[in-house]
Amino acid sequence: MEVFIDLLRGGGDALTEYLSAHVLTCLVPAFFIAGAISVFLSQAAILKYFGPRAKRWLSYSVASISGVILAVCSCTVLPLFGSIYKRGAGLGPAITFLYAAPAINVLAIVYTARLLGYDLGIGRAIGAIVFAVCIGLIMVFIYRKEETAKDARAFEMLAADPESKGLWKQVIFLGTLVGILLFAASKNWIATGIAVAVLVVILWRWFEKGELVQWMKETFRFVRLIVPWLLGGVFIAGIITVAVPQSVVSSLVGGNSLPANLIASVSGSLMYFATLTEVPIVRAFMDLDMGKGPALALLLAGPAVSLPNMLVIRKIMGTQKTLIYIALVVVMATVTGYIFGLVTQ
Repeated sequence: MEVFIDLLRGGGDALTEYLSAHVLTCLVPAFFIAGAISVFLSQAAILKYFGPRAKRWLSYSVASISGVILAVCSCTVLPLFGSIYKRGAGLGPAITFLYAAPAINVLAIVYTARLLGYDLGIGRAIGAIVFAVCIGLIMVFIYRKEETAKDARAFEMLAADPESKGLWKQVIFLGTLVGILLFAASKNWIATGIAVAVLVVILWRWFEKGELVQWMKETFRFVRLIVPWLLGGVFIAGIITVAVPQSVVSSLVGGNSLPANLIASVSGSLMYFATLTEVPIVRAFMDLDMGKGPALALLLAGPAVSLPNMLVIRKIMGTQKTLIYIALVVVMATVTGYIFGLVTQ
């Protein structure tokens, strides 16, 4: 009975910490951005950069460096991924964005290099970019027939999707929303307040009441789709953290064997890491003799995938695609970690 209570307490603590630390400053702005993308960003703009017919070098480049701009975690990225996927983005660029946005975080890369060593920092930066593009390309190859059909449907819909706002207005509006997300996440309340004031003026001058109502409806649709699965996943991840002590995990990921790298990848993919928190956790594991290879494997799998993340993307793109995506992340993180461990020994 005591063990059961401890497990529930672990899940409750994880849920409480997530709600207090991330919902207001990260997830709420992300939902409003997702709703805005679905309502106000023209399908032409999405298809130009992320659509099936977009030039691959352009779509994958934009998607793979998205984390440089958006310092988001694996859960905050979900409504953004859902919105661009719904608006006609190709599966490959959308998946690349899904992985890259939380993984290629400039602050996290710098923090990794300073705390864990420049070799791990460089390995994480290169690995994350290569992973994002490779996983996207593999996914679109597997579902190439489906993507061809989606391409045709998207351009049929495009004719009936006139732009309601000029491109420069879309850029300023969405840029302001992204600014609120970034300033709030960094707890720069003065800048956040200024950005909110700018947003109020934009909404007053450029938007009709009906458009704002539609924006709110779409935002709440994303909330209903994502939040229940997200909170349930956070609770389960908290239980796993209690059930599997760090000392046990550390004993399994010492050295640089393939099993050690696989365990690190799987463990990282199940755990939820808020932005930057993965670095001190890996540091603690390394102090307990975790190998450099498994450390990189965890860094590549952990920030981009988590149990809450898995549950939500399954609702967005289906069970089969989700399982293939997770398998690609785990396998590539395992192999990369193992090779990195051999090189740095």
